[in-house]
Formats: sequence, C-alpha cells, structure tokens
Amino acid sequence: MIDLFDLREEFLQKTLNESDVLLNPMDQFELWMNEAIEAMVKEPNAMNLATVGTDLRPTSRIVLLKQIRRDGFVFFTNYESKKAEQLTENPNCALNFVWLELERQIRIEGRAEKIPGVESDLYFESRPSNSRLGAWASPQSKIIPDRKYLEHLLNDFNREFDGKEIPRPDNWGGYIVKPILFEFWQGRASRLHDRIQYKKINSEWIINRIAP
Repeated sequence: MIDLFDLREEFLQKTLNESDVLLNPMDQFELWMNEAIEAMVKEPNAMNLATVGTDLRPTSRIVLLKQIRRDGFVFFTNYESKKAEQLTENPNCALNFVWLELERQIRIEGRAEKIPGVESDLYFESRPSNSRLGAWASPQSKIIPDRKYLEHLLNDFNREFDGKEIPRPDNWGGYIVKPILFEFWQGRASRLHDRIQYKKINSEWIINRIAP
C-alpha cells in the first residue's frame, strides 16, 4: 500500500476576507474565473458535477462549463446519459471547481433545468465537426462491446453527413444550474483555510464565514 500520510502542502498564496468579496456571488465567481484564466490554469472551466437519482446513490463526473449567465452555469451533454437521467429524477445537484495553481476551490449547490433547444442549437453549431459527429455516435453511459463498435458508429455518421450540415441530435443539449449556495475556498497555512459562503434566502444573498 502507498503511504499518503506525509503528503502535505502549505497554502500561502492569498487570503480571503468577508470585506474583500463582492456582494453578488456570480460577480465573485467571474472575478475568480478570470484570475484562473490569466494564471493559465489548465482547463479552468472543468467542474465536478454531482447528481443523485431516486436510488439515492450519488454520482459525480467532470464536465466543462460553457457559459456563465447572471442566473446560472450552462453545460452540455447527452440527454440519455446517466447524469441526465438523474437530473430528471432529481434536479438538485452540486458543482465544484478546483484551481490548485491558485490554491482555490468553489463549491456550488443548485437546481438544473434544460435550456431552450434554440440555445443548444447555437452552441452545437459552434463546435468542430468531429465533436458534432461524436455527439451523434456516442450512446453515452450505455454499455458497448468494444472501441471498434464506437468507431464504426462514427464512420457511419461520417458517411451519412458527408458534405452536409451536421444538425444537433434531439437527445443532446444544455442544462443551466441555477445556484442557491456558493462557497469560495482559499487555502491557508496550517489547514486554517478561508471559507466564505453565500446562501440565497428570499432572493437575497447572505454572506458568512464558515470554519475550515
């Protein structure tokens, strides 16, 4: 067995105080996202999406944030995937961003809902053709016999759409996660991290410090 007891890092880069944060957590999120991009964090829009279906067994996976709106966070997926099935059963979900280069993470709780099809169309049309073909070819989350099966499906759709516009599949599109809670985490020395929480109460964001 690998002994991990002695793997430790001291977080000394920055601090986070209640007086420093912006009043609206979406503004604070955009501020930190811009700083992550400027710091050249790898895949700064990668986020963990956690869902729980009716079986009450949580599932998580990494997806890519594709749009920040005033009312939430947009990502895209196959509507027949496991994550989509669980969001249909229970729209409550959680997001988590980790930017180790900045010793930061952001935790978000909210509810997911599908965005209008026309908005999914606009994003789908902006994707490279290979990505659009992949959306048609992949029976996401379903058991397949081997890699060749997937490659055959991709080749079939490549022939079908050869020289034609590749439309968005009906079973593929976007979700928006509308937040009700944010936690901004800044690593500090001796594991006494800064944690600033925003909680939505009666349409108002209440800001508190919580213990590490």
